[in-house]
Amino acid sequence: MMPKGGMGNLLKQAQKMQKDMEQAQNELAAIEVEGSAGGGMVSVKANAKLQVLSIKIEPDVLEDDVDMVEDLVLAAVNQALTNAQDAANSRMSQVTGGMAGLNIPGLG
Repeated sequence: MMPKGGMGNLLKQAQKMQKDMEQAQNELAAIEVEGSAGGGMVSVKANAKLQVLSIKIEPDVLEDDVDMVEDLVLAAVNQALTNAQDAANSRMSQVTGGMAGLNIPGLG
């Protein structure tokens, strides 16, 4: 048997968590991370919504062969996106209290 007001309190808690999750999702765009390759010759900034914000390539790198430049850009992008995913997971777990099994759209 549920205590008096138990269902109402549970509903309020669920609504608060939903509101907190929506706010946290909105905050993900403001969380910026970076990835780099080639000792910083290529750097990529991304946000925790997994959007690449900028790519910087040192001019010296452009003197190398195209395959190497592409590999450096790919490595930096992948590192930035991995860091962005980690930042997103960290932020969302603050809201959920680390509860497992929650399906958070766009994070996974």
